Amino acid sequence: MRTPDFGLRPIGFLDDDPDKDGVRVADADNPQHLLPVLGGLDALTDVALEHGIEVVVLAIPGLPHEEFRKIAAGAAALGAAVRYLPSFLVALRRDVVGSDMRMLDVNRLIGRQELHVVSASVREVIAGRRVLITGAGGSIGSELCRQVYGFGPSRMYMLDHDESNLHRLQLDVWGEALLDDESLVIADIRDRPRIEQLFHELKPEVVFHAAAHKHLPLLERHPCEAVKSNVLGTENLVRAALDIGVERFVLISTDKAADPVSVLGATKRLAELIVQANTQAPGVFAGVRFGNVLGSRGSLLSVLAEQLRAGGPVTVTHPDVTRFFMTIEEAVGLVLEAGRMAQGGEIFVLDMGEPVRIVDLVHKFAEQVNLPDVPIRFTGLRPGEKLNEALFAAGEERLPTEHRRIQATVPPGQALDAVVRLPELYEAAAVNDTKAVRALLSELLPGYTTPAPSAVEVVSAPYPDDF
Repeated sequence: MRTPDFGLRPIGFLDDDPDKDGVRVADADNPQHLLPVLGGLDALTDVALEHGIEVVVLAIPGLPHEEFRKIAAGAAALGAAVRYLPSFLVALRRDVVGSDMRMLDVNRLIGRQELHVVSASVREVIAGRRVLITGAGGSIGSELCRQVYGFGPSRMYMLDHDESNLHRLQLDVWGEALLDDESLVIADIRDRPRIEQLFHELKPEVVFHAAAHKHLPLLERHPCEAVKSNVLGTENLVRAALDIGVERFVLISTDKAADPVSVLGATKRLAELIVQANTQAPGVFAGVRFGNVLGSRGSLLSVLAEQLRAGGPVTVTHPDVTRFFMTIEEAVGLVLEAGRMAQGGEIFVLDMGEPVRIVDLVHKFAEQVNLPDVPIRFTGLRPGEKLNEALFAAGEERLPTEHRRIQATVPPGQALDAVVRLPELYEAAAVNDTKAVRALLSELLPGYTTPAPSAVEVVSAPYPDDF
């Protein structure tokens, strides 16, 4: 209460100590305002729903690991963020203990209030079902794992081709990483026989597909690899899902798929079309488009922090470049809500308000870390980058959903014609024929053009995709 920049407004306490039942703690600013003990730890769900809780703070350093995990999972299932204080011994080793709960004001950075998208009814889609998450070791995939786990799946299979990612993920979700659990699956989505084998063995009922190549400038230089992972990899998963009768399949896409001008956007648009081509399947196939996700690996904030730590300058492509931003919690909430609301063939998009100028975001971030005079160096837009992104393509119809901040679109019939010609694209990518891949992408997606290889330059300054 005495530190408003924590961004927290206390509602009350949960405590298992019966002697504290009915104890009140005074508001530091208003001694007449008393905060109640609302129940024991097992009352978390009821209390959080009743009071619309957005943050759960665990202030019990000695809480057993299993109890900690149970509370954290319960909070995640309610769409609440979890913050916790370290143990006393850990605190002694830190220079600034008070910063453990400090957090950037994300609302100022993204220019709007952060949305709590996920609803309790998502549990109906996940509870008691076998759930497979691809790209599980990535930023979005790992957050998906944490939130899905809180909804009580009968099994949660975490697939990634990087064993180090899986090790880190299991340590994060379970608190230990023995790597001897069948929930961890090491596989490459580009390997069709392996994917088919896994689907027949694991029989997932719900699939969240987060695995992809996503670094825009790299994919401009290596379009064949983009096709192999983003397009062929998606088709491998969709085919396997159809073969075993998966109930729900949700693809994670990007706003760069709307009227794409980059290899990343083009290959993700084709991935969307693969999913949307299966509206007649017994299961439900749909997708979501993300804006730029704050908090993901290689995202703007992590690169800004690194550049500021190194003394600057901060690199930005263009003074007027804008992007849509969302938090990692919003992104995962959108995926889970899409899985619940989908009827088949939709691409869901979160209303992210107005796009944010990157320069403004840099200044706001610098102010929050007490570096108001940050130098900025403009490097110029790279091939495949837009000055301003759009959430929907020019010819796409925006459809309302039952969630007032989520819209959807379905493809025009002729757009699905591209799916029939995908084998040609795969053949060109298999022999690493970059020229043919570029030409086919342009043919399959009318209006899309890709720069010639000679136009692709390497910029030495490190900064993330699209900024």
